[in-house]
Amino acid sequence: MSAALLEPLTLKGVTLPNRIVISPMQQYMAGRDGLARDWHFVHLAKMAVGGAGLVFTEALAIEPDARVTYHDLGIWSDDHLEGLKRLAGGIADHGAVPATQLIHAGRKASVAPPYHGFEPLSEKDEAERGEKPWPVVAASALEANPGWPVPRALSRDEIKRLLERFAECTKRARKAGFRVLDMHGAHGYLIHSFLSPLSNTRDDEYGGDLAGRMRFALEVADAVRSEWPAELPFFYRLSCIDDAEGGWTLDDSVALSRELAAHGVDVIDCSSGGLGRRTTPLIIPREPGYQVPFAARIRAEAKVPTMAVGLIMDPHHANEIVESGQADLIAIGREALNNPNWGVQAQVALKGTDAYETEWPKSYAWWLHRRAKALEASAAKRQ
Repeated sequence: MSAALLEPLTLKGVTLPNRIVISPMQQYMAGRDGLARDWHFVHLAKMAVGGAGLVFTEALAIEPDARVTYHDLGIWSDDHLEGLKRLAGGIADHGAVPATQLIHAGRKASVAPPYHGFEPLSEKDEAERGEKPWPVVAASALEANPGWPVPRALSRDEIKRLLERFAECTKRARKAGFRVLDMHGAHGYLIHSFLSPLSNTRDDEYGGDLAGRMRFALEVADAVRSEWPAELPFFYRLSCIDDAEGGWTLDDSVALSRELAAHGVDVIDCSSGGLGRRTTPLIIPREPGYQVPFAARIRAEAKVPTMAVGLIMDPHHANEIVESGQADLIAIGREALNNPNWGVQAQVALKGTDAYETEWPKSYAWWLHRRAKALEASAAKRQ
């Protein structure tokens, strides 16, 4: 039994064993040095054992002030390489392609982790945990939310320095052994703050019309490609819509995706929203696959492969998205936290119980296959 979700996909010089991807998911488990720890290794190796074809680490900050919280992983120093090599090696050793994502959190940096409120750091955080707030930057001096710190608008010289940092950190990602790289240009972080007319009021070449607001995103792509080998795939995460009046639109995302493809981007990672308030802590009614139409339209009109994400939990639904040509890859996030074996369970759901012996780790497969056959025999006997 064939299933599009389970078919290999070759991107540049890398072949993914299937179309199942583990999204970058912040764990808030690093120390203030931003170094990878045992938690990150276990978390990611488990996802590879669980059958995903491509496994991303959480987003890696390109400098200390680029972190969302004090507890995020970093890649701003060669000191990070040893731990990141261990993560990439662990993912590869357990059957998946190792991938990572770069981030600068911009005006949404300097916040407490979710279990301490997920709000901007304050004197209270400094007194209780020694987490002193740091200044934030953005395209323009506009706060992300009412009452949040007003960022400093980046100067041209600071933009140039950040482009150098993106290139430098890309080189480290390559040295660490990652085979796919994603750029976080969504969710209100630095790149997104340049793209949206709601957060970018600049009057220089980095603001104004769509071409001006896209300039920084495209220059980041060029900086990454200057250090990322031509044979390795490069993804770019976009908030495809701001979902706010006067904001970034899907038409804009289609136009940007065409340009990104011309600047060496191979896959558009299609998310949405997040320019201001964080939606992750909120309870918002959403349907499974609610962001798939963004991936479908960009794929059709920009002629670039896409990755769909957002409440995709059922393997049959995921397979239908790929089979119908709406997206090339399916990214699983919170569902993988709930079920790290989602990938190999998708094999069973789409191929039948014989997939236990062909797709699952041998140390699991022998037992699970026989249990499945025993249950089938019992069911047949009752009929």
